[in-house]
Amino acid sequence: MDWITVIEQDPLMLYAAALLLGLVVGSFLNVVILRLPRMLEAAWRDDCAELDGQPPAAGQRLTLAHPGSSCSHCGHRIRPHENIPLLSYLILQGRCSACGNPIGLRYPLVEAGTALLTLLVVIELGLSWQGGAALLLTWALIALAVIDHDTQLLPDSITLPVLWIGLILSLFTLFTDAHSAIIGAVVGYLSLWSVYHLFRLATGKEGMGYGDFKLLALLGAWLGWQALPQIILLSALTGAILGVVLILSGRHARGTPMPFGPFLASAGWISLLWGPEINRIYLNWVGL
Repeated sequence: MDWITVIEQDPLMLYAAALLLGLVVGSFLNVVILRLPRMLEAAWRDDCAELDGQPPAAGQRLTLAHPGSSCSHCGHRIRPHENIPLLSYLILQGRCSACGNPIGLRYPLVEAGTALLTLLVVIELGLSWQGGAALLLTWALIALAVIDHDTQLLPDSITLPVLWIGLILSLFTLFTDAHSAIIGAVVGYLSLWSVYHLFRLATGKEGMGYGDFKLLALLGAWLGWQALPQIILLSALTGAILGVVLILSGRHARGTPMPFGPFLASAGWISLLWGPEINRIYLNWVGL
């Protein structure tokens, strides 16, 4: 009996393995969230320097693997036993072992959140090809949502490969068929693209970025065009409610741009796991 069979036959072991996997992936996502925008900015600066006939900036190139993680306050190189997901944060009581400055709460929250969402995917879909693909999409959406929250960027280096993966998976009808996936990608992009240009013509302002178009196209490629109305409605509703709450509480100034990517990502993830159930509940509620 192999270890996969053992885990499948023991739900508690399966769920524990899902939580552990989620913690490890969450730790890696923290690196992606922190470093990828900086890597993109460095690449943009090098491109600008090349256009100006200047040499690229000197110094060590930042990648996802190098240099190793260190304290943002004192530069202390984080040792392996200080980098255990969630556990190290609790043992160190949220402070650097060298300088005592606080470690950002973001890191354990991303790790714990990734573990929780990983567990929910495994509970809903189990050990299957569909479950494995859903985990990949879940982790990508977490990274995109947090990066957009921090920087108002949705990196193509994540969005476009995941979009193509969704189209490829549609050939095997994992979540939807290829016909629905292709239409979903096209309609997902063009729907927000149209709203963007209509809003700009009416107000002279930009209401969202092109990354949002690509993210909705990604979700359309994975879930099909049929899921798009639900995703748009859920994201718009949650965005409007949260925006009003933040403005009334004084935590967000009126007229200040608010990233839409986290709402799209959240709505897409909800639709991934519970979309048909939500539609069924709604149809029963309205009596259809």
